[in-house]
Amino acid sequence: MPIDAAGALAAAPRVREIAWDHKDVQLYHLGIGAGRPATDPGELRYTLESRLHVLPSFATVAGGGAPGVIGTLSVPGVDVDLARVLHAGQRLRLHRPAVPVRGRARASSHVVAVYDKGSAAVLVLRTEVTDADGPLWTEEAEVFVRGEGGWGGERGPSGRPSPPPAEPADHVVERAVREDQALLYRLSGDWNPLHADPEFAARAGFERPVLHGLCTYGATLRTVVDTLLDGDVTRVRAYRTRFAGVVYPGETLRVRMWRTARPDGGGADGGGAGEVRVAVSVVERGDAPVLAETVVQYG
Repeated sequence: MPIDAAGALAAAPRVREIAWDHKDVQLYHLGIGAGRPATDPGELRYTLESRLHVLPSFATVAGGGAPGVIGTLSVPGVDVDLARVLHAGQRLRLHRPAVPVRGRARASSHVVAVYDKGSAAVLVLRTEVTDADGPLWTEEAEVFVRGEGGWGGERGPSGRPSPPPAEPADHVVERAVREDQALLYRLSGDWNPLHADPEFAARAGFERPVLHGLCTYGATLRTVVDTLLDGDVTRVRAYRTRFAGVVYPGETLRVRMWRTARPDGGGADGGGAGEVRVAVSVVERGDAPVLAETVVQYG
């Protein structure tokens, strides 16, 4: 079997040292679409080193190594064709109020679940990042591998995305994706040819190269922070999503946001802690869904 579930789960964690500085943060922010208009004070928080704030989703590229989707393929017990791999979901939890502009840390990654979906397999790779002062963040990548199920393993949670709230969104923001957005984003470390090579994209079943799901993930978090959290990146506590469809460079994202109140009534007006439910779609393809079951928790 290309996937040995027991072997993947039993494999020792992969540990690596990572480091980053302001240039890596600025490149990531540009890669997810920040900097337009270039002199806007709100954009300068993401692009000018003297004012720099780190969007927490930078954690997915900190250190410049391969993202979780690619890293999963190097785990013992996993031997699959990259063209059959899709990113299914991503989760992030921050253990401190802010990701530092520069830092050195240790990232420890291991597979924590392998699910048998019948016609596919889903692997969950968890990465824990710590520095000299303790835990920084924990992230999980869900990796969907077509054609690798059917060994009789645990099915795991349902892969069918739940619909967004029925009521009208509290806020709707549209963001244009540049034609060269994927080429810029991949400079942060995700060199998957699916996002640049037309021939590879065709082999994977797409009409042309697609935007990185984690680029949409970052652009969406920036939209929530700028729209509902007054641009304060330190308020983000956790962020999760399921990837429901693809974005092609040059298209327009429609980001719908619903602010959810806490049981005690806090959070719904922007004060205190709470969460935001988000749905992201592509305007040009009849609001085709892109991100589903997306939640930003804030404090």
